[in-house]
Amino acid sequence: MKLYHSPTSPYVRKVMVLLHELGKLSNVELVAAGGSPVAPGTLPLQLNPLGKIPALERADGPALYDSPVISRFLDATFEGGLYPAAPRLWETLTLEATADGIMDAAILMVYEHKARPEGTQSPEWEEAQWAKIARTLDTLEDRWLAYLAGPLDAGHIALGCALGYLDLRHGSRGWRERHTGLANWYESFAARDSMLQTVPQG
Repeated sequence: MKLYHSPTSPYVRKVMVLLHELGKLSNVELVAAGGSPVAPGTLPLQLNPLGKIPALERADGPALYDSPVISRFLDATFEGGLYPAAPRLWETLTLEATADGIMDAAILMVYEHKARPEGTQSPEWEEAQWAKIARTLDTLEDRWLAYLAGPLDAGHIALGCALGYLDLRHGSRGWRERHTGLANWYESFAARDSMLQTVPQG
């Protein structure tokens, strides 16, 4: 299998952390890929016409994308148990979707500066994206701390990578100030070897 990846993508990091947790990193060949919606660069368009990474090339079937599909495929293939049986599965999937939504909004904020020429950027659009993130962090702080204290699953991994991306690209926003419980959880989670081995650079 070949995983098309970029070390700064939080979606790619989700898959990489999962592989580390499963002890299966050596089963996947890493292929560097990068670009943006306006400049596809080396993104694997032949595998994922949406031009997104990660994409997982398989010998016995079509390529898989995006990160939730790849993560669940790898977990099933290697019998990792990071997607538990129902009814807990629904919480795992909801937490993963919530974390992915944080990543989506955070990346749109980055693209507002990287993809739009100066003078055409919209501060209102950027703040609207941050408002989504802030509401979501409030909800995680209020409703999800007990779940986060439970057994490791794919939802934990997704959230850890989402919060790590906030530190990487939006650290000046100070998300920890209003979310001390979440910050304490992340401090512990970020110390896992799988997270330390995948700290984004750049």
